[in-house]
Amino acid sequence: MNIQWYPGHMTKARRAMKEDIKLVDLVIELVDARIPYSSRNPDIDELAAGKARMILLNKADLADPRAVDGWAALFEEKKLHAVCIDARNKGSLKQVQGAVAQACREKTERDRKRGIMNRPIRAMVVGIPNVGKSTFINSFAGKACAKTGNKPGITKGNQWIRLNKSLELLDTPGILWPRFEEEQVGVNLALIGSINDQILDKEELACRLIDILRAEYPGILEERYGGEEASAVIREREAYAILQEVAKKRACLLKGGELDVSRAAALLLDEFRSGKLGRISLERV
Repeated sequence: MNIQWYPGHMTKARRAMKEDIKLVDLVIELVDARIPYSSRNPDIDELAAGKARMILLNKADLADPRAVDGWAALFEEKKLHAVCIDARNKGSLKQVQGAVAQACREKTERDRKRGIMNRPIRAMVVGIPNVGKSTFINSFAGKACAKTGNKPGITKGNQWIRLNKSLELLDTPGILWPRFEEEQVGVNLALIGSINDQILDKEELACRLIDILRAEYPGILEERYGGEEASAVIREREAYAILQEVAKKRACLLKGGELDVSRAAALLLDEFRSGKLGRISLERV
């Protein structure tokens, strides 16, 4: 399942980011805590060279806690200040301000020695589509500053947002990179909703998710969609047959009683993305 998606507007957004990054002290990169490797745009390291760096593992509430802790520790080893957050929960953002100050400590000290006091830190917020950048900014600011949505491509242009006297944020559009070298990266991005669903074969994608869940989280599908007969199918049959059982269990039917497997696939993907299947990570350190 070779998935590639790089619409033209992302080239323009990357150029704008390259220009604006000259104006900032810090780059705050959001990744999806369920796929911290796949959701890191490799271009960011090049664009942000020489800048202070932070990684926010967003949607940590949807991810396997053990996997998230491992990724946070790995990023810290790489000198990337890592914070696990749920951007919808203001309480989880309390540690971000302190982490910003820590990441920019050297810059603040240089300013102090030059007699520059109380200059706000300017931070660029970057990440792939649908990773929660605008939701983070709105929650962090305590007001609706940026447009949000549950599909990629909501943020169209760069926008400066003054949070307080000590911090200004630059919201940027979500961008991917021109080609995914690893097939599983494209699949993972599609599974979390960072690829436009309209270009995807949702049935095939749902089958890939089923295979992952049976291997890494045995029993989770039976718990959600089981019953005596369905559980036997989930344990013993191939992914497409399981998808048919999901259609039966959730009454996804076409006229005449035929199973609507496409609708069942969309339902399964939605329940994974929203956390209804439980706290699941698709990548581990």
